[in-house]
Parts: sequence; structure tokens; C-alpha cells
Amino acid sequence: MKLAERRKWVMDDIKRRITSRTIASGDKLPSIRSCAARLDVSPSTVVEAYDLLAAEGLIHARRGAGFFVADKPQPFAVAETGPQLEREIDPLWVARQSLDTGEDVPKPGCGWLPADWMPVASLRKAMRSMATADIDILTNYGSARGDAKLRRLLSQRLYDQGVAVGPDQVLLTGSGSQALDLVCRMLLSPGDTVLVDDPCYFNFQALLRAHQISIRSVPYTRTGPDLAKFEQALKEHRPRLYLTNSALHNPTGATISAPIAHRVLSLAEAHDLVVVEDDIFAEFEPELSPRLAALDGLDRVLRVGSFSKTLSAACRCGYIAARTDWIEALTDMQVATNFSGPSPMVAGLLHAVLTDGSYRKHMESLKARLVSRRDEVIDRLGALGISPWVMPRGGFLVWCELPDGHNATEVARAALQKGLVLAPGNVFSAALDKETFMRFNVSQMQDPMCFEILADLVGNARQ
Repeated sequence: MKLAERRKWVMDDIKRRITSRTIASGDKLPSIRSCAARLDVSPSTVVEAYDLLAAEGLIHARRGAGFFVADKPQPFAVAETGPQLEREIDPLWVARQSLDTGEDVPKPGCGWLPADWMPVASLRKAMRSMATADIDILTNYGSARGDAKLRRLLSQRLYDQGVAVGPDQVLLTGSGSQALDLVCRMLLSPGDTVLVDDPCYFNFQALLRAHQISIRSVPYTRTGPDLAKFEQALKEHRPRLYLTNSALHNPTGATISAPIAHRVLSLAEAHDLVVVEDDIFAEFEPELSPRLAALDGLDRVLRVGSFSKTLSAACRCGYIAARTDWIEALTDMQVATNFSGPSPMVAGLLHAVLTDGSYRKHMESLKARLVSRRDEVIDRLGALGISPWVMPRGGFLVWCELPDGHNATEVARAALQKGLVLAPGNVFSAALDKETFMRFNVSQMQDPMCFEILADLVGNARQ
């Protein structure tokens, strides 16, 4: 490595520590000798790097005391927190790729349904009715907890799923992601530890990184988290939260069993662990499976959900169901960070679609369509040697293992060059040990090009 490259390496390391807030304004930098030893460069290289950083105003020297981070605001870069990952398995990069890539590009790696699979006619009808809504709905902020009618409807729907809550125990939020963000703001501080499944929904990791949280993961089995390793992690790391999906787990599609659900809650009680149950795929289940929130009675479990998977990702609205004192604190947090609940127009539109009689038919049709599509996709993937890890009970996600130990990250990288967005296994794995797995969205694989590209890549990998 040339001198200039070594110097830049040192500078990039310090900048990364500053932007990730590993070191803050006023903190002392590592000594020249310790930095040189850690990065395996000469002390003179570190001196030159520190001098250049001082010239940029990022650090300053104090005679006889060393170098310190400049006492001025520094931007926080989420991407610089945690391990520096290849972009194909970096949660932030994968999310942005799925969101920003044009609609003409097939996206088997994304986590939502195609637009024409959504209840568009009902949405248009509801939008027309909103045009004649009361002027307050069209112009005012939402209430702090969100629209009362929608909260009341949600409490009824949750009751049908075994979660007994009143409207006062439901908080509407700007989205499911914002619901999780509010929970993190209320219960966590930088440096706290959170337990996640391995694999888990990749944006769980991105969100926790944004809150500067230490992430620990536990292997997820076909019937829930590995209980022995779950208990071991509780003893060793003392996490504040466990963040999970119970029904139609993302990305695996597995479902937690009743015995494991009861044991998870027993361990949570013994170790003073709060559980956040993201139940965004609940509506896709053919019949109800065990729910941590229902078994716990919302004592130490918070239930989070949204409407983006079943109704519209454009009408952003999420919710939190929790015990009353937590809802009070979360409401204050929402006011502090967002001033009000979701838009009254959005809440009114969603309530109209959910109550006009068409939603039940939409979901019945959608679930039947997904069963047919899932079987077809699994058959076509099987012909390529790509096999499902578990046969999901519902939904549109299938967690698959590639044949002959093929590296999913390499396949995803090559597929992107051919115009296909995939989701390799390690983007979902904090342990980075799912390199032969891939998550497929069966609803987004209608274009024959998906299978043609996969066949070409799998064939090339076998040669």
C-alpha cells in the first residue's frame, strides 16, 4: 500500500468514528502510537493523517495533551455504524435500491406487492369520498393519537386476533417503521443491546444502527427462535428488547409454535425483557397462529403493524398496541418528533376502505392468488435447484437455499447488472452466515426474465 493510501486509510478510519459517533465532539483521539499499532501503519503516517484532519477542521491539537475531535456539530452517518458491509448485503443500500429502481425493473428482492394486486378500485372510491370530506379533515393536523374511528376499528380487529385492547391502547403512527422508531426512542439509549432473529427483516438492523444500538442475533428455526441460544443471549448480553415477527416471519415465512412462544415469554419475564412483535403480515395467514401479544396480554409485549402490505404503501399509516402507560409515553414522543398522528385524510381513506365491504373479499382473493403464485414460483425455482427452507403458510415471501453452495451475494451482484433486484441472505443476517440463502417475493416474479437470469447465473456458477 502506498504512503498516500495508508494516510487516507487512517483519515477514513477517524472520519468514520466521528460520523458514527463512536467518538464525539471534545473526545480525545487515540494516541499516535496506539493508532499506528491498531491500523498497522507507521507513527509518521498517523502524524500526517492527523495534521490533514486538523487542517480540515475535524480535529485539533492541544499542546502536550494530544489530538481531540473538534467541538462543532458533525453529521451522523448511519452507514458508518456497525460493520462496513459489501453494498449488496448492506440493509441501507438494498432498501434504497428497491425503492429507487424504476418500475420497469423486476424486483423479486423487494418486500411489497405489485400495484395491480392492491385494491385500487376501493382506494379510488375512498379518495373520491374524501373530496367532499369535512374541511377540518382536509386542512388540519391529526390528533395526537390518530383518528378515533380507525383506532376503534383496529381495537376490534385486534380483539378478533386474541389481543384484547381498547382504542385508548392503540396509537396511530406515520408508518410501521415510525412505530418502531418511537418504541426505540422511548425504551432505548445509545449503547443498549437489542436481540433480533437471525435472519430477520433487514430494516430492523438499519433502524437499530440509526439509534446506535448494539445488535445481537439468535438463530431462527422453523418453529421460532432457538431457545437454548435465546436464553444464553439473555444471560450473556442482557438485551433491553427482543424485536421479532411471530406470524409469517420475515424473511423465512416460518411460524412460531405455541410451546416456543410460551417459553419466550417466560424467559422475557425472568430476564426483564421487553418484546416488540411486528405483525405486519398477519392478514396473510390462512388461520390464526400463536401471538406473543395475545399470550402476554400486552404486559411486556408491544404489537406493531401497518397497512402497507395489504392496502397501500402510499397511504402511510402504522400503529402500536400496548399497555396504557406506554401508549401515553409514546404519544408524547410522537408529538415531540412528529407533532401529530398520521394525516386525517390518510386515516379517513384507510377507514373507508376497511369498512366498505370490499376489504374481506380483497384479502380472500389475494390469499388465493398468492397460493397459486407461490406454488408456481417454487416449482420453477426447484427446476433450477433452488429450494425453499420452509413452506410458508401464507404471504408472498419464500426463503430459499441456492444449489451447490452458490454465494447469494455474488448472484445478486451479477443479477443487478442484468436488471434484476434480488435480496441475498446476508442482508438479513447480523451474523453474516446466510451466504447461500436468498429471499424471493413470489408476487414480483411474473416476468419470465426473472427465471431466465437466475438460470443463467446458477448455470454459470455451476461451471
